[in-house]
Amino acid sequence: MIRDITLGQYYPGGSAVHRLDARTKIIATLLYIIELFVVNNFYGFLIAAAALFAVIAVSKVPLKFIFRGLTAVFLIIAFTFLLNLFMVDGRVLWHWKFLTITYEGLMRAFFMAVRLVLLIIGSSILTLTTKPIELTDGLEKLLKPFSKIGLPSHEIALMMTIALRFIPTLMEETDKIIKAQQARGADFESGNIIQRGKNLIPILVPLFVSSFRIAQDLALAMEARCYRGGSGRTRMNEIHFRRGDAVAAVLMVLFLAGIIASRFI
Repeated sequence: MIRDITLGQYYPGGSAVHRLDARTKIIATLLYIIELFVVNNFYGFLIAAAALFAVIAVSKVPLKFIFRGLTAVFLIIAFTFLLNLFMVDGRVLWHWKFLTITYEGLMRAFFMAVRLVLLIIGSSILTLTTKPIELTDGLEKLLKPFSKIGLPSHEIALMMTIALRFIPTLMEETDKIIKAQQARGADFESGNIIQRGKNLIPILVPLFVSSFRIAQDLALAMEARCYRGGSGRTRMNEIHFRRGDAVAAVLMVLFLAGIIASRFI
């Protein structure tokens, strides 16, 4: 399950989505996430899902690879669905002892589950189609206007990109530690919740040690390459808006208009 996490990974390709400017994809992802919380009916979710799957088709990232990332958060989605299903008052559809399902709870649970699925897939598309260095440059360019008020845009962009980039690395390291502990006879599946929590200690301790080691290796590598922050720093490849970004901007406006119109249907 740990290997199924796709957030932070990059899927190499030469599609139109891969060639878009990182700033365009970051803005599009942020707008998509906001619009997902604006949607309040089936028509809006249908438009949001259709737009997302159209982007996936253009990006040529395999659907199997994308949906694999949902298995790691399946329990969170299921818990959210059940929480909304039984905790919302309204028109009663089914009742048994202390459990009650209402029409409003069923609708909210369904919408929330779909919203989470689309949000996770949409966020994954950003990292799957954008190289880490391009993501850093795009974030820095977007945050650059705030540097006039003292915000370290380069450092924030670099920190966010490194955090995203090392999610798969840490997950892979966790998988190695679990397999090593299981080979030594560790049992992580039997017992109650408290016992399972205690069994995680042999995983967490070496994982923290490994995380600090990876961070130290990264810091040494950056110092060896004479990294001294973003001040006066130049780039070999500058990012530029192209015709494809203009087309993507028009499509974003049309998508936004469709979402707003869906609220009145």
